[in-house]
This record gives sequence, C-alpha cells and structure tokens, in this order.
Amino acid sequence: MTETQTKTENSKVPTARDTSRNSRELVTSNGRTSIADNVVAKIAGMAAREVGGVYRMGGGAARAFGAMRDRIPGASSNSTASRGVAVEVGERQAAVDIDLVVEYGVAIPDLASAVRRNVINGVERMTGLEVTEVNITIDDIHLPDEDDQEEDTGRPIEPRVQ
Repeated sequence: MTETQTKTENSKVPTARDTSRNSRELVTSNGRTSIADNVVAKIAGMAAREVGGVYRMGGGAARAFGAMRDRIPGASSNSTASRGVAVEVGERQAAVDIDLVVEYGVAIPDLASAVRRNVINGVERMTGLEVTEVNITIDDIHLPDEDDQEEDTGRPIEPRVQ
C-alpha cells in the first residue's frame, strides 16, 4: 500500500464508499443531535402531500380543530404542514401515523404505498432517522362534486340567499 492510499483511508473526509447511514449518524462521539417531533411531523406531512391523489390531511375532527385554530389571531401557523400527522421520535428511529382524505378513483393500496415510500425517503434523507413504520388511515374520499360544498369542518355550507 502506498503512502497516498494510507492517508486517504485514514482521513476523516467521507468517501464514495461510505454508506449514507454511517455518515449521517445523530449520535456520535462528538455529540448528539436531537430532532423535535414537530420537525419530523412537518417533513412527513409535506412528503405525503407531494403524492398525487392525496386531497387533504387529517380526519374530520383534526381538520375542524385546525381550521378553528387557524382563525385565532396569533395562533401558530405551522400546524398546517403537520396536520393529520402523529410521530414518535427516538434517538435513532421514528414512527409515523398519517390520516388522509383521498381523491375519488385513486387506488388506495397504490396511494398508501406511494405515500409510505415518499414519507420514509423524505424523513430518512432529511433527518438521518430510520423510519420503522408509516401507518396510514384513510378517513374520507373526496368526491368531485364536493369542491365548493364543504368547508374545513366537513359540514355543508348553507346558502345565504334563496
């Protein structure tokens, strides 16, 4: 082995053969990186929304509560990104639960698989956490004729004039 090869192998610079998991550890000899639950929930929520066929996030109660909270002056506006997402985050792993409303006509098993894949990829890429599971609950199906008939509470809007 030459002197150049020895220096390269002993250097602290990551090489192409390093795995992404090893080079992105959150707990190292130099310290620990903690990622808040709400950060992981936002990442998971955004990743789920990227998948075609997802109409809305959250069950009826979560959407109604979120809509009321959004109307309160000074209320946290960051809840929209993580609405319908619950996470459990450890030092090295995360588990994600997602509630969805899907578009009518979308194959639910295919959609769930795509959402699961996108959430796992997004969370693992951005945080370095291993995603152990992504549980998906389909709370409702959005029908095309419901576009302007419902507000976030899920109740029909009464006409103001007749």
